[in-house]
Amino acid sequence: MIERESVLHLLKNVVQESPADQTEAILLTEDSSLTRFAASAIHQHVAEKNQTLILRVVFGKKIAVATTNIFQPSSVKKTLQKAISLAKVQQPNDEFISLPGPKTIPEIETFSKNISRVTPNQKARMIKSLLRRVKEKGCKASGAFSNGEVELAVVNSLGVEAYQKFSDLFLHLIVENEKSSGYASFVARDPDQLDVDALAKEAIGKTSKEGPIQIEPGEYEVILEPYAVSELLSFLGYLGFHALAVQEGRSFFSNRFGEKMVDEKVTIYDDGLDPEGLQVPFDFEGIPKKKVAFFDSGVAKEVTYDSFTAGREGKDSTGHGLIAPNTAGPIPINLFMNGGEFSLEEMIKSVRKGIYVTRFHYTNVVEPMKAVVTGMTRDGTFLVEEGEIKRPIRNLRFTESILKAFSQVTAISKDRRICSEGTVYSRRFVTGTVVPAIKIDGFNFSGVSSL
Repeated sequence: MIERESVLHLLKNVVQESPADQTEAILLTEDSSLTRFAASAIHQHVAEKNQTLILRVVFGKKIAVATTNIFQPSSVKKTLQKAISLAKVQQPNDEFISLPGPKTIPEIETFSKNISRVTPNQKARMIKSLLRRVKEKGCKASGAFSNGEVELAVVNSLGVEAYQKFSDLFLHLIVENEKSSGYASFVARDPDQLDVDALAKEAIGKTSKEGPIQIEPGEYEVILEPYAVSELLSFLGYLGFHALAVQEGRSFFSNRFGEKMVDEKVTIYDDGLDPEGLQVPFDFEGIPKKKVAFFDSGVAKEVTYDSFTAGREGKDSTGHGLIAPNTAGPIPINLFMNGGEFSLEEMIKSVRKGIYVTRFHYTNVVEPMKAVVTGMTRDGTFLVEEGEIKRPIRNLRFTESILKAFSQVTAISKDRRICSEGTVYSRRFVTGTVVPAIKIDGFNFSGVSSL
């Protein structure tokens, strides 16, 4: 880690040396380690240290970006010159207004000193303990265990100066026997919150000594665990919860603000400052995060903005800028869904005949404007009859509109959990969704897996 004063000094010097009309400098550092295990044995134990400087320069309405991970003065100067040269040959973006100016950033703690205790030896011991517990149940385990420290700093020529240090840890676990598999995961800033035994117990609890049965595709009542709900929310964020998708007419929100689009029990928002999630005080443009409500009691309300999309409409950024060049838009990365009034057990008891889903995978978009996605169930799919989980079933392919599914929510759990896939956008910047389990009256399964 470089630490605050040195980082800001470096970035301010680069910005001051730039002849561009406007300049932005971002520094992203990483000090992390990753341990992978499969068939109940560690097979990869690696570490990474990296630092990346990202420069964005503006001449009038011509914009370009250049990056380097070599911090020698000559390399930094060369990177700046490259950005300048690229900008001069760009076509002007007539819709560009300006980089953002400074705003007050809230002071929150996103770094735990306890992360330093998660040494390679300590991780190996923790995984060994996990594997021992799994073996006692006649199962094998696979997964990934990663921890890291990240620095993010943003400085621009308009006065933005932002710095934050983050710690994170995530553990993904798949447990398998000869008949089935189960899944559990954990993510947090503080490693002291990790309970390896509890995680192993959760994943083992999804396995069965009975082989899966096959059921016919069709529409069923479903109970979706938070892992599955998180997957659907992330796709909603990517497809339509941000201004660029609305402005380009490809969002399901287009021309529907103020309309009730999903069940009134559904409230979904983004909040980088909520301590229940993985807090992030500002975005990659150095703008403080604002809470943005997408669905409020089922009604379409707002979307996220970065400086570019906000400038198009004469609005302020909501603090959702990603690293330039960003063609995806200001995608929300700290999603929340309100909890309800039921326990998971009560929700299961209310199902006459349905399917219990632990998580989805290989999810892909079919029809963006209707938020139709397709994918597979995985690692814990069960038949529910007369309020009881009966036995495992073969994994199913689903093809469903998330909006339609959320319009048929009949129960939401009181408890929520934080879920994360780990790193995002090919960089270590761990974020998470905070979601409950939900019951949906009708969810379409379009095919059956051979597994």
